[in-house]
Amino acid sequence: MERVKHPIDPVYDANSRILILGSFPSVKSRQQQFFYAHPQNRFWRLLATLFKEETPVTIEEKKEFLLRNRIALWDVIASCDIEGSSDSSIRNVEANDLSMILNTADIKTIYVNGKTAEKMYYRYMLAQTGRQCVYLPSTSGANAAMNMDRLIEKWQCITEEERCSENERG
Repeated sequence: MERVKHPIDPVYDANSRILILGSFPSVKSRQQQFFYAHPQNRFWRLLATLFKEETPVTIEEKKEFLLRNRIALWDVIASCDIEGSSDSSIRNVEANDLSMILNTADIKTIYVNGKTAEKMYYRYMLAQTGRQCVYLPSTSGANAAMNMDRLIEKWQCITEEERCSENERG
């Protein structure tokens, strides 16, 4: 276990309307200094498919993609004790402060990418935000139960006016 501080700034601007929160960056993401950097993570391919765009490759392309599609992106955890990239090993959590995003952008819906992000959001952020989050299945390659077609089906609602079902699981 090592104590790790979140090394990546949030991506957002005044036009952001949805906020997607992960739990904490993987080792690969921390090394590359940007979100969802592990090649097995399907986050960028999934969003590109949903928004009918080319998959962004560089950090700059990813930032432009998010802002163009009015997406803010960050993580629930600011620092924690963690073993490698294992969400199940996370201990001694310090949560990020979402106020800078929520005070700048008119965020309509807060989505969480995976069960750990959902659990941590409700434990550490609900009191801060006073807002429910909407669970979406993890895009991690470790989530083998979800193939790309099922992820597309579950995540499709982020491109639509209606919200994803807060009760849907799996």
